[in-house]
Amino acid sequence: MNKLVIVGLGHVGSYVLADAVASGLYGEIALIDTADGVALGEALDQHHATALNTRVNVDVHAGDYGDCADADVIIVAAGPSIVPSEENRVPDRAELAKTNAAVIRQVMGDIAAVTLDPVVIVITNPCDTMAHIAATEFGFPLGRVFGTGTMLDSARMRRLIADRHGIDPSSVHGLMLGEHGLSAVPALSLVSVAGVPNSGLGDAFGGDPYELDELAHDVVRAAYDVFNAKGWTNAGVAQSAIVMARAVLLDERAVYPATYPLDGEYGLRDVSVSLPCVIGRGGVVRRVAPQLTDEEEALLRTSVEAVRQAMSDAGCGAKVE
Repeated sequence: MNKLVIVGLGHVGSYVLADAVASGLYGEIALIDTADGVALGEALDQHHATALNTRVNVDVHAGDYGDCADADVIIVAAGPSIVPSEENRVPDRAELAKTNAAVIRQVMGDIAAVTLDPVVIVITNPCDTMAHIAATEFGFPLGRVFGTGTMLDSARMRRLIADRHGIDPSSVHGLMLGEHGLSAVPALSLVSVAGVPNSGLGDAFGGDPYELDELAHDVVRAAYDVFNAKGWTNAGVAQSAIVMARAVLLDERAVYPATYPLDGEYGLRDVSVSLPCVIGRGGVVRRVAPQLTDEEEALLRTSVEAVRQAMSDAGCGAKVE
């Protein structure tokens, strides 16, 4: 029986829960939250929903860290999120580094005290820094801990390209690299539809192909269009985590952009950012460093430095190269 534990039941964690129940992949889902009654209330709400014929009869319940002992996957969405204001309509997720580092260290410490076996998927922002802390400070086996990273940024990029050319986004192949944040890099040289590169999409499907700077700007703006309209984003990142968790449970060996500590890719170490990763039953099975243009690689290095700053704020002791 597949078991999921969700830590943090705020806007994102509650959406993860709803998607997890709807997926039909889990026999048991345990919920952990520091706020009194939240885990119980969310569990009861979803428990009642399982009586409808659109749901499977999954065991959803409030739990504690003891539930992690036999979990297959743990999704961590704990910690506060950035808050919109009239003065700052594009706040940086990295501003949360110090606050959420304490949250992640508490959560991961509590998990590690029970088990090092489950795959842990980190959503908490700033995702790259929090995933680095989770993957490197608690003794988890290599590949077992990673972050959602630019999974959502990549989905937004494909949606924008699809909308511009009037096609289904599932037909668009492409991804964002680097930080899940303001410096995320569109790997535009790798974008294609039916083998047609980005530069030829206008001739093939109509519309003007994106330029790199324009696409980078529009992907960031897409996130803040949602954020400034309703005060948070949750649907896309929750589904990102669920898709990654499915790849783990079913050993799909699917390739997704995940945040994971670098080990020499592009000459970079001691930092975690998103690169395409093969994800299967053990978590990150393999990482790929695709060939980039000089401009894209330069932007990736700039993105890495932004993450290093957040890591320093979080007390990671990142090395500067």
